[in-house]
Amino acid sequence: MASAVEQMAANTSWSALASATDLRKRIFYTLMLLCIFRLGTFIPVPGIDGLALREFMEGAQAGIGGILTMFTGGALGRMGIFALGIMPYISASIIIQLLASMVPALEQIKKEGEQGRKKINQYTRYGTVVLATFQAYGLAVSLEAGDLVTNPGLYFQASTVITLVGGTMFLMWLGEQITARGIGNGISLIIFVGIIAEVPAALAQFFASGRSGAISPAVIIGVIVMVIAVITFVVFMERALRKITIQYPRRQVGMKMTEAQNSHLPVKVNPAGVIPAIFASSLLLLPVTISTFSGQDTGPIMSTVLAYFGPGQPLYLLFFAAMIIFFAYFYTFNVSFKPDDVADNLKNQNGFVPGIRPGKRTAEYLEYVVNRVLVLGSAYLTFVCLLPEIVRSQFAIPFYFGGTSVLIVVSVTMDTIQQVQSHLLAHQYEGLIQKSQLRGKGKGRKNRGPQRR
Repeated sequence: MASAVEQMAANTSWSALASATDLRKRIFYTLMLLCIFRLGTFIPVPGIDGLALREFMEGAQAGIGGILTMFTGGALGRMGIFALGIMPYISASIIIQLLASMVPALEQIKKEGEQGRKKINQYTRYGTVVLATFQAYGLAVSLEAGDLVTNPGLYFQASTVITLVGGTMFLMWLGEQITARGIGNGISLIIFVGIIAEVPAALAQFFASGRSGAISPAVIIGVIVMVIAVITFVVFMERALRKITIQYPRRQVGMKMTEAQNSHLPVKVNPAGVIPAIFASSLLLLPVTISTFSGQDTGPIMSTVLAYFGPGQPLYLLFFAAMIIFFAYFYTFNVSFKPDDVADNLKNQNGFVPGIRPGKRTAEYLEYVVNRVLVLGSAYLTFVCLLPEIVRSQFAIPFYFGGTSVLIVVSVTMDTIQQVQSHLLAHQYEGLIQKSQLRGKGKGRKNRGPQRR
């Protein structure tokens, strides 16, 4: 029989949104900040030759230019103030998290609670400034080498670095405000909106290629079916869990003796989420971005990198797959699921896995289970990320669409919907509590006895 909480969750409908005033304010606030982000992608960096940049990006749309445009919401294609996007912040946060799991000093700071979390966030901001500065300077030099600048020189480089770094820091602030006062994860929503904003133009170009005969109708139908199947597969795998049975013995609470209880420790098939795909993409995009914007003025090393590690090339696919698998394991065991910490928490709560001794044996068992689950999880991530790359290169599709984008869109959508439903459920709880209090007051008035004089 379903519990009261499950019945309330089943009865939660979107019509309840009309009465949830706080949730509506959060949604409107989130939409307002996302609109500000979209407006910023159309404000250009000073000193850019717009016509030359447009012609260049149209030629590079099917390759690395399409990848970068997709992740920045078109800001890079227009060289807007948000051309770097939020990727420097993501890279810095991942690096800090990985360092916090390996450096004892940072690990100790992380265990200091709220104060430690603030210090880690501050280090992440410093790292974002450093990474964004290097990327902005490399982008400015590459634009000059590609003859995409009206007045090259030190002034252009300085203005570009200041503008792009300021844009990235402003996006980071927008993401934090959405997370704190809006709905959903702000950083993820910014990436989500950037990807979604480029989908209509990509679809229009795709169908236009079909009408002109550049792509056959069979390929168009096959790509549409593949995208639907991949989205369904991603939803299924993101909801897949491996439940580990946890048992709690009988214990005395006050004057009562509680019965033994059984619970489950859920282990996701993909505990690391989209982080391995994003980090692997960042490593691949860094050298290729500089090579792309440098035009013909590239050295022999960069030319070799661009030739062998370009999108769709065998070495690119092999390196991409290896990085996804590596970061799936590394991020899971060092950040998202630490078997030793989980085993210690279970031991402190008097919980244990049936047939496994608490402590070290439990940690070894959890590590064994997660290792086996990650074989499927990392293979799923690799398949979803590489399949669109292979299809795009084999059938000469004239625009970029990648598995990383699909993963981000599906994961962020699921997470945001879940948070909205949680707010609606909390609103229902508040309504039930208010009704019960009013009923209690009414009964108190009826049952009140005669007062003594």
